[in-house]
Amino acid sequence: MLNINKFIGGNITSRITSMFAPDIEANKEQLSQEIEGKSLLVIGGAGSIGSSYIRAMLGFKPSKLVVIDLNENGLAELTRDLRSTYGMNIPAEYRTYTLNFADPIFERIFREEKGFDIVANFSAHKHVRSEKDQYSVEALIENNVIRARKLLDLLAEFPPAHFFCVSTDKAANPVNIMGASKRIMEDMIMAYSSKFKVTTARFANVAFSNGSLLAGFIDRMMKKQPLAAPTDVKRYFVSPEESGQICMLACILGKNGEIFFPKLGEEQMITFSSICDKFLQTLGYEKKECETDEEAKRFAAEMPEDSTIYPVVYFTSDTTGEKDYEEFYIPGEKLNMNRFSSLGVIEEVDKRPITDLDEFFDELDSLFAQPDFDKAEIVAAIKRFIPNFEHIEKGKNLDQKM
Repeated sequence: MLNINKFIGGNITSRITSMFAPDIEANKEQLSQEIEGKSLLVIGGAGSIGSSYIRAMLGFKPSKLVVIDLNENGLAELTRDLRSTYGMNIPAEYRTYTLNFADPIFERIFREEKGFDIVANFSAHKHVRSEKDQYSVEALIENNVIRARKLLDLLAEFPPAHFFCVSTDKAANPVNIMGASKRIMEDMIMAYSSKFKVTTARFANVAFSNGSLLAGFIDRMMKKQPLAAPTDVKRYFVSPEESGQICMLACILGKNGEIFFPKLGEEQMITFSSICDKFLQTLGYEKKECETDEEAKRFAAEMPEDSTIYPVVYFTSDTTGEKDYEEFYIPGEKLNMNRFSSLGVIEEVDKRPITDLDEFFDELDSLFAQPDFDKAEIVAAIKRFIPNFEHIEKGKNLDQKM
């Protein structure tokens, strides 16, 4: 059986232990003071990053944990995993709810609790794949921005000591609507920083996270299907454990209005095709590079069960919104690279007035109310709000690829 954590450390991140362990150790007293005995609400807690954040936080013994997620099966597995892990400090008051955080039921729960000490929101459309047509884009913006603002208004009534909302490296110089929506989210939470403390983090791809291309490698092999990967797209990676830890550190140790990111050098970026090569080698396979999807699917369907050769399709990226590389910050942002050994911090983030958000939201509402709006109009509206948004439209989306 493949040990995913060992594979990630040995072949993707080149780290045996978490890069954030020294910062956690150096700040464990403050982390304990801020988390132990406190109530914790995690929205989107059944996902890869949200569940990793929960595991990191439980090490510091919160007194209450409420988890919200639409994924009922994911919540069930989260609970099984937490209760099956030795030494996991699960609070006596632990509850999960299968619902959307924009539902009236959620508001009732929140008001009955009279808020929480710590609130973290991981609910998001997180894939570039989410962008297809005007309908998918409307759904993406609705979840990542519009509903998230309703949460902020609710939090303003019951201010938490710490509020964290997850961002992405794709928010720096965004070229796709998912990244742009997260940049808008950053501006939005910063506008609420006068009401309660807010922080966020831009971080790398999470290796083998739910729905990711790497997790898909396992699914494809279980179904005896070929593997596919781009050769020209480079990405930074962190482990699932590290993804939760960076969010915990940003949430608890960050000052109001700060954005965190991992200190990863350009030399640590890696292509998906090279990871695929290592994945097959680790499992004892030799790759067979096929020219077309059809050739690869036929080879997979006809290969014997004991084959040591596995079909792959490698290609150059030709879909909308893909960047050749990623970045955590842009020129003009004030960086502090000295506060933490493994984390950089964007300090003194410019805060846009809420009136700017009101005008933008009104424009979106008017656009979405039209029966025949198109994606180009949404892109234009976003560009007016984020002038450096350079959308890359190629007329093809990831749903058209293996």
